[in-house]
Amino acid sequence: MQAVERVIVDNSWITILLVCLLACIFLLRGLSTVRLKGSVSSLLNKSFVESEIEENSSFFNPFKNVVFVFSITILSLLSYKIYLHYNSSSEQGFYTFLKILGVVFSYLTIKRLLEFLLSVIFKIDKKLDFFLVSKSIYLYSVSFFLLIAIVLVEYSQLNTLFLVYFSALLFSVRFIFHAVINKKLIFSELFYFILYLCAFEIAPLFILFRLLF
Repeated sequence: MQAVERVIVDNSWITILLVCLLACIFLLRGLSTVRLKGSVSSLLNKSFVESEIEENSSFFNPFKNVVFVFSITILSLLSYKIYLHYNSSSEQGFYTFLKILGVVFSYLTIKRLLEFLLSVIFKIDKKLDFFLVSKSIYLYSVSFFLLIAIVLVEYSQLNTLFLVYFSALLFSVRFIFHAVINKKLIFSELFYFILYLCAFEIAPLFILFRLLF
């Protein structure tokens, strides 16, 4: 009788990571309860976006840095779960997650730097302030809801397909809200908005999709 090799996948690192993400939320609460509540409910709170622009806090602001790291980690974990769902034969584990984390971090960091540099070079940074800030804050809001979905999938009977549909719904809502709240700018500069979508949103995501899948 031939022995069959038993492969045991240790996913305890996911639990540790989720605990760290919860710790990030408590840290954000300690840094600013008002900004944390505003970030979570920003999709329904336009005034919070406006207050963030008026505050004009430094790039090295602790709250901004922590919520940025939190969102990157959530998006990486989401990508990891979806990647394994559609590539069940692929290697899984913490090392695979780290590679995805590196790709997502590089993508978002380079994208934000390019957006900032181009807006300054073309002297339209003031005009794009609300557009760029609202886009970032809406992403933070989506990330908090994605954490709940990931926890449910990880510790309940819900499968990854729920996570796929739920995340698609959240990002669709984010896109709609962001388009509505910036409709004046978008329709006045429709050609450049379409160019922006192709260059900064669709094309990089297509490249990421090819790299991961």
